[in-house]
Amino acid sequence: MILNSLRLFKIVRIVLQYGIDEIAMSGLRVPRTAKFIQTVLFWRDLSAPRGERLRRALEELGPIFVKFGQVLSTRRDLMPPDVADELALLQDRVPSFDPDLAVAQITKSLGAHPDQLFASFERIPVASASIAQVHFATLKDGREAAVKVLRPGMKETIDRDVALMKIAAGWLEFLWADGKRLKAKEVVGEFDKYLHDELDLMREAANGSQLRRNFADSDLLIVPEMYWDYCSPSVIVMERMRGIPISQTDKLKEAGVDLGKLSRDGVTIFFTQIFRDGFFHADMHPGNILVSTDPATLGRYIALDFGIVGTLNDYDKDYLSQNFLAFFRRDYKRVAEAHIESGWAPKETRVDELEAAVRACCEPIFDRPLKDISFGQVLLRLFQTSRRFNVEVQPQLVLLQKTLLNIEGLGRQLDPDLDLWKTAKPYLERWMSEQVGWRGLIDKLRSEAPRYSHIFPQLPRLAHQALTRVAEGSHQDQLLATLLAEQKATNRLLKGMLTIVLGIVIGVIGCVMYFKFPWH
Repeated sequence: MILNSLRLFKIVRIVLQYGIDEIAMSGLRVPRTAKFIQTVLFWRDLSAPRGERLRRALEELGPIFVKFGQVLSTRRDLMPPDVADELALLQDRVPSFDPDLAVAQITKSLGAHPDQLFASFERIPVASASIAQVHFATLKDGREAAVKVLRPGMKETIDRDVALMKIAAGWLEFLWADGKRLKAKEVVGEFDKYLHDELDLMREAANGSQLRRNFADSDLLIVPEMYWDYCSPSVIVMERMRGIPISQTDKLKEAGVDLGKLSRDGVTIFFTQIFRDGFFHADMHPGNILVSTDPATLGRYIALDFGIVGTLNDYDKDYLSQNFLAFFRRDYKRVAEAHIESGWAPKETRVDELEAAVRACCEPIFDRPLKDISFGQVLLRLFQTSRRFNVEVQPQLVLLQKTLLNIEGLGRQLDPDLDLWKTAKPYLERWMSEQVGWRGLIDKLRSEAPRYSHIFPQLPRLAHQALTRVAEGSHQDQLLATLLAEQKATNRLLKGMLTIVLGIVIGVIGCVMYFKFPWH
């Protein structure tokens, strides 16, 4: 508790030191309040630009706040340009930690000094993020590699911040009427799980390997190979990838990359990860995405940093796909029905009322390119609608919503004229056809074929055993009925004998009493 209080004090101190309150007040347009606070806190130096102050504050606050800044950096439609430019530095240019600490970490984790493990090792990191930093190296066999080293002391900071978030979530559910509907505690729990998963680099390596396998035969996405002999919970070594960061659109154009196709491919990759695999990269900010400039793979996405991935089960995928497809077809009645069937909305909800509310929220954004859509306004309307109909927020979908916001922000940078509806709808229709059509049936039969090959030869024996059990069961039922009848007859006999004995005993006692105590 004391440590949590100290952490809270530090957060408040940093917020005041860098004037984050002044930035927030300027956005809320309350100059009198801002002037009063500045008068009270006269000692602060707020001469630095607001974007720089915000970035430095988030860096000092730690990994959770850095990740928040990374999400904001992808939404230039919601952020002023000066703030967005500074927050973009959080994607892969967070101040690095001492290279000597990185060398010590590698030595401790892999059992040897980097100079012994690698043919060459670059001490100066090439990228630094909230959780780890990356060094380039060359393996003994000549393969180029990227060495990712975990930042020291991250677990303690994250634990304290998550503890504060849990306390805040508890107060939110207690004080706010919508708190329980939003499932704040469950959302924080999901966030806590993914953050701690990110601290285990072996888990990240496994996630990357799974994603690489999912897209092994695809011409959309490249995922680096993991060098498992050099991997541990705090250090992983993977294939070095070469490409242009996706945020550098000018360089992409110079390299001959088709930005329109790139944006459409991004949408396809997103829906493929969600609906085909149920396994998606949930940290897709520009610092984690490159674009290949190799002639053989020109314009292909390169994914990095697999610490945070989301998963969806078949149930969630089914209802999510139905909602998306109905939404793209403007079948708002089906959207309402799917919400009620899935339990996201109460069963007593009227379909027609929910249908009308969803239509009012979504109809204005159709047939428009990304640049003309205000998703912030749409989300606000959807929130108001969900509150009215008591729709519960699903914690397992929070990461998906975050990823979708990132994808949409990247789409705005690459191709503001992208028609999201025309890109996503054909994919979803094809996927649904594969799931519920004849192709889906064939695929399911094919996947179950190995199991059937073991079952079919056993069918005669299993049928004989089943019939035998039925016959034995029938015979046993007859025996049981006979035993019950005999038991009832025996009980009646015993009852009669007991009655006779009791009658004799009572008669004897009566005679004795009569002769021993004459009444005359």
